[in-house]
Amino acid sequence: MFDGLRSTARESIVRALWDVPKLLRHRVWLDADPGQGNGLGVVLAPGFGAGDTSLLPAASWLRARGYLPTSAGVGFTVGCTKDLLAKLLRSTEKHAERTGRPVVLLGQSRGGGLARLAAARRPDLVHGLVMLGSPVLDPMGAHPNVMRIARFLARLASAGVPGLLNDDCMQGPCFDEHVKTLAAPLRVPAISIFSRLDGIVPWQLCQDPYAECLEVHSTHTGMGFDPLVYEVLGPRLASWATGTVRASSRTPSTTSSRPIVPVG
Repeated sequence: MFDGLRSTARESIVRALWDVPKLLRHRVWLDADPGQGNGLGVVLAPGFGAGDTSLLPAASWLRARGYLPTSAGVGFTVGCTKDLLAKLLRSTEKHAERTGRPVVLLGQSRGGGLARLAAARRPDLVHGLVMLGSPVLDPMGAHPNVMRIARFLARLASAGVPGLLNDDCMQGPCFDEHVKTLAAPLRVPAISIFSRLDGIVPWQLCQDPYAECLEVHSTHTGMGFDPLVYEVLGPRLASWATGTVRASSRTPSTTSSRPIVPVG
């Protein structure tokens, strides 16, 4: 679980950005096959309070390999879950139409949870699902500091401030409906990347029984800048792009949860 100040210190955005030069020098960034993606669309959903900037490295990495990334259009992902899901579904539908086939949904943290909801609701639009540090087993299980911010935003929403998550997103019928959907079987291939060093989301909450669960050694905020994350994504996205893996139901018994050993 969390260890107070040390968890907070690990998740400094400055520390996360410190890994950018390492990523840019790594072979997983430099060795780019522009035909790998085969024009496969990817919709990127950022984490709570992060915004599209946090996934710019992912977008650049994908684009250099022939994928067609686009924003989910969910802003800083601090709004009502129902509204954000509607925006993500619209973006997914438009990108699927634009690219002529189902797309990959790639989301970090809360964005990954939204992506899973979208994949469960509209599997016809989704070719594959990637979740980075997403607490799909308990959306309310994040670090206490994060939950304090969420509850503060809910109070602002109750006071009439628009565009924020509200109490119904954290409890009640709307919350219960989304939790039920998060637990529903997936009909698309999915991976859930987690880290035991995560200072925001307990790694146990990322163990989606219907996804391939893969361990890296990254902070939560640093996952989008970690070369090992891209080493994990590379071959799996390539198999989706070439059609060697397509939508199929997974059962909990077929799910893996194994560490990935850094290469290079």
